[in-house]
Amino acid sequence: MPMVEPPRSATSDAPILSVRDLVIEVPSPKGVTRLLDGASFDVHRGEVFGVVGESGSGKSLTMLAVMGLLPHPLKLVSGSVTLNGRELTGMGFEAMRGVRGKTMSMIFQDPMTSLNPVLRVSSQIGEAVRLHQRDMSERQVMDRVVELLDLVGIADPDRRARQFPHEFSGGMRQRVMIAMAIANEPDLLIADEPTTALDVTIQAQIMSVLARVRARTGAAMVLITHDLGLVAEVAHRVAVMYAGRMVERAQVDEVFKTPRHPYTVGLLASLPHVERNLATLYSIPGHVPDLSARPTGCAFHPRCAMSGDREACGRDVPAFRPLGEDHRVACHFAEETPRWADKEQRHLLEAPVAAAQDDADPGEPVLEVDGLSKDFFIRRHSGWGHDRLRAVRDVSFGLHKGRTLGLVGESGCGKSTLGRIIMRLIAASSGAVQLKGRNIARLEQRLLRSLRPQMQVIFQDPYASLDPRMTVHEIVAEPLRINRIYTPERVSELLTHVGLTTDAAARRPPEFSGGQRQRIAIARALALNPDIVVLDEAVSALDVSIQAQVVNLLKQLQAEMGLAYLFISHDLSVVRHISDQVAVMYLGRLVEMGDRDQVFDSPAHPYTQALLSAIPRPDPEHKGNQRRIVLSGDLPNPLDPPSGCPFRTRCSKATEICARTEPDLTERSAPGHFSACHHVEPPSRDSAPAVLASAVHL
Repeated sequence: MPMVEPPRSATSDAPILSVRDLVIEVPSPKGVTRLLDGASFDVHRGEVFGVVGESGSGKSLTMLAVMGLLPHPLKLVSGSVTLNGRELTGMGFEAMRGVRGKTMSMIFQDPMTSLNPVLRVSSQIGEAVRLHQRDMSERQVMDRVVELLDLVGIADPDRRARQFPHEFSGGMRQRVMIAMAIANEPDLLIADEPTTALDVTIQAQIMSVLARVRARTGAAMVLITHDLGLVAEVAHRVAVMYAGRMVERAQVDEVFKTPRHPYTVGLLASLPHVERNLATLYSIPGHVPDLSARPTGCAFHPRCAMSGDREACGRDVPAFRPLGEDHRVACHFAEETPRWADKEQRHLLEAPVAAAQDDADPGEPVLEVDGLSKDFFIRRHSGWGHDRLRAVRDVSFGLHKGRTLGLVGESGCGKSTLGRIIMRLIAASSGAVQLKGRNIARLEQRLLRSLRPQMQVIFQDPYASLDPRMTVHEIVAEPLRINRIYTPERVSELLTHVGLTTDAAARRPPEFSGGQRQRIAIARALALNPDIVVLDEAVSALDVSIQAQVVNLLKQLQAEMGLAYLFISHDLSVVRHISDQVAVMYLGRLVEMGDRDQVFDSPAHPYTQALLSAIPRPDPEHKGNQRRIVLSGDLPNPLDPPSGCPFRTRCSKATEICARTEPDLTERSAPGHFSACHHVEPPSRDSAPAVLASAVHL
């Protein structure tokens, strides 16, 4: 289903939201720190205004100031915020309460922390209705709640309204947040990373819902995100922020086609592209500066390749000046940026194709997974007994030294469970996991411990996986001490290997950025020279430039050490860049598997086709030309899966045979390309397709 879009231009001369020269400061041990320095912009009716930049650039802070939600001790020092011509700065609590939720609303990033887990969904949406429409009866409020849930695409809204947030999937919880935000049909929606934690298919659904809502009400929207592809697809204008300042603002087509600030050029160059293979991703050197020690002059100049030794960059703060119609940029040498980008970075935007692994026999796999299954038994809400949940079903594959298997699929499909079974963090119900010929799925704990060093895992959130009380040296040294092979030199060697200076060893995790923390996690995982590393969404929470740094590091370490990676991710653009083979998982079962280029260039299964079509492309010029498949609904309930093919309830190709028979994972479309679908063209060869009954060796 195509995404509904409002007109490309603003529909009114008078903006709905006008922000002028916002300045936000906070006391710090070094004095007063300026967190936001002079942000200015307008948002018009029917417009989507995108705000992008790395973490710490001031994106969310700006919109919290607009909403009047700045936490103590942050202080709005100066500036103006007007909504429909009404000044909001200086407005009292009760007056702002009458504006929030009625004239403007905010959709937050994590719906699970925004929804009250002990209140039913109807109570939480109903509260937003009652607060601003006090003359409505309880019956009318409930009818409005059901209407809103239906509007945001939640099936059976009358029953769902009486449920609790934990009974909803991540995508459905985000829909509940949207229902709350639009309950009173506000003029302005502020969406703060509304799709960051969601899979591409659910992201497409959410953005389609928002587009329909805006088309119906004419509301404007501010979209805060680090997903430049999403901005390219849905925004009309975009502002790029860095270190608390806006550094570029223009029509989205112009920013993506001819960026004028070197920081914008760097962000765009850092993007992995799902349409092509790159040898190395570009990443902006360095990190966002500590604002309590902001660089003099242009805050970006220490990381800017165009700055060089130019005195003005380190001395003078560049003005946010006009550069053509509706295009502003804060760079002393913005006129030179296009020529510099062509000369210095064109080779990065058109990086050479990553070399494919040769077809020579790689020998025995280091890891073989054969018929692996995992069942959980869930106690019934009413009555006796338990229900069987088949989290992983008959999964088979093999993995060789120096190769990467990308494992993709929506949340809840069983990807992370499979990774934990392979690591033996969860016991398998059946099947085998052979590590260099030894079945670790049935190995005693005493014997398993001796094999643990050969398998390591890197989790999604480095903030949660590193002990904040330990120094970096202690964190990296811990597995070495446990295995009685600790030396200080080995710790220093590991830190240097992942691109950290040796003086980082004495510091603790809270003193590092997200990308640096992930490097620490990688150093710890490599301490015991493993053969296999399981990466569970290891780069999904990182900004695009930091993500590029970590992905490049992982590929470099793999080439140097011959590591085998199981790369679990919902970011298909990164999966294409890092993987040699790709496996697609749906409701606990592999539905497609093959060479990276086979899966991405000629997807055989309708589910894979939907995943690929849902990826936002950072190319506004081709907006509307691509075929978009927006899947309806969420994953089926694994406690009560559909008969036959589990994907048939969401598949446009489903026929009667799909309901009767579940297709085998079979070599159907090309040699070495396996898929589980009745409606795939067979491979063009004389031999009959072989059912995948044992491990596929990658």
